[in-house]
Parts: sequence; C-alpha cells; structure tokens
Amino acid sequence: MTVGDFGEFSLVTRIARRLPQGDGVLLGPGDDAALVSVPDGRVVVSTDLLLEGRHFRRDWSSGQDIGRKAAAQNLADIAAMGARPTALLVGLGIPPDTSVAWVDELFDGLREECALVGASVVGGDIARSEAVMLGVTALGDLRDRAPVTRAGARPSDVVAVTGRLGHAAAGLALLTAGARDSGPLVDAHRRPRPPYAMGPRAAELGATAMLDVSDGLLQDLGHVAESSGVRIELDSAAFAVPRELRQAAAELGADPLTWVLTGGDDHALAAAFPAGIGLSGQWQVIGTVTEGRGVLVDGREYGRGGWDHFAV
Repeated sequence: MTVGDFGEFSLVTRIARRLPQGDGVLLGPGDDAALVSVPDGRVVVSTDLLLEGRHFRRDWSSGQDIGRKAAAQNLADIAAMGARPTALLVGLGIPPDTSVAWVDELFDGLREECALVGASVVGGDIARSEAVMLGVTALGDLRDRAPVTRAGARPSDVVAVTGRLGHAAAGLALLTAGARDSGPLVDAHRRPRPPYAMGPRAAELGATAMLDVSDGLLQDLGHVAESSGVRIELDSAAFAVPRELRQAAAELGADPLTWVLTGGDDHALAAAFPAGIGLSGQWQVIGTVTEGRGVLVDGREYGRGGWDHFAV
C-alpha cells in the first residue's frame, strides 16, 4: 500500500501510534500542537533540512537508516550546545507512490535514535512532494547551565574532539565507487553515531566553545575561529587514523587524513577547553588556540574542504 492510497489523516494517525512519548512530553502528536515541559525555562532549538538526492539516496539507505541519520544530525546540534535533547518535530514531504512500509521504517529510525538520548518525536506535518524531503527541528534543555557557543575560545585553550572523524566520508566514497555491501564505513555514512553524552559533559568540564562536526572538521573549526576571533592550530600527528580508513584509502587511491580533516556527517564534537583541564580518554587533544585568524594544520593552510550546501 502507498501513502497515496492510505490518506493523510490515516497515515498521521498510524505514525502517532508508533511514537511513544518520554517523560518531558505533556501532550504528544494528535492535536494542533504538542506540549513539552521546559524545566530550565529556556529552550535550545535547531533545525535541518534533508533532501533526497542531495543528503541521502534511497537506493543506498533504508528508511530506517534515513530516519536515524535525520534525527542524529539534529540531536547532535543540541548536544553541541551543552544541552540534553528532549524532542523532535518532523516535517515530511513524500511522493504519493511511496510505500507505507517505508514511512513506517523512517519513523522507526527517528524513534530509535531519539531513544538513545531520552527524546521523543512530538509532532510535525506531512505533504505531497516530488522527492522525499525531511525538515527536522530539535529541542533541548540546558539544565541551568550556560550554553556553549562557538564564540568563547581563547588563546592558550586546547582543542579536542570526541567521536568518529572521516568514517562517513569514506563510506560515501565507497558507495560512490560502487560498493553496496554493508561494512563499518558504509554503515557510518548511513547511520552516524554522535557522542551525545559528551556535549553536556564538556559543558560541565568548562568548555569555552563547541560545535558538532557536520560539514568537515577544518570548515567547522573555521567557524569557531571566526566567531571567537582566534586562530586554531592543529597537529596532524595527533590524529589516530583507524586501520579501516587506511585500507579504504589504499583501495580508492585517497588520502585518509583528508577524510578525517574535511569529511562531514560523522557528527563528532569538537571543543576548546582551558589548558590544564583533565580530559578523559574519550577526548583527543588535536591542537591549540592562538592569536590570529583561521585554521592551520602543521603551521600551514590545508586547503579548501568540507561540505558546501550550495555546491553543484
């Protein structure tokens, strides 16, 4: 059965029944609006748009994969502010010949990713479109902490990352080269694994700036450098390039460090911390903050890289 056969109201009702609500949701899907508790009195909000053919391909990823990815990139934005995600709102555009089973998979993926952080899908909207389009808005709770922005890094801070870097880019390269079998790198492209808990933890440790790595480490750290009015200097020797990245790079004739420095969609967290703070082994120190502008690798500009949403 397709969504065109099913009808909008019946489809929305079906989806709502598949979405259990967390403790912070006072009123979930089914009315004109949801009602979510705000213990802190402030709400952290982020939104992203995912377009079929631009951000995902249905022949490469299942509906469940796409749901997990759509939720992950929004939940990671909330964590990168030092907040805990609480809720998602989802706007879905779909062709009328899309199967209802595929939509079920999509919302199963959204629900499963939210469950990792105790968040809920609390509502949204569905409309007909020529290709699948997802607009996701995430909400979060700071729990009485100040938000960690991109603008607080200061000279003498250290720069550290947590989570995977370069895996999703390598997976995309493998898929583009014709790989279809599942493997750790292809899976990383299909389903990011953001280190959600480390965002609030970084805030507790005193992080001065933070963001999630969605468009590539160099490009995203460039936003921190610009917002903070500083230079970030990275040491290439500080990056531990995993064996699977090296193997894929050898197979494709690529440089694995380029994937690490410029590849997006892993949604790792990068943060600046005052020097001397004891960071756990989950954080890898990769550089320092100095006077100046821009981002350097081993004292030099590395070159253009990262995701550009308007590139052809």
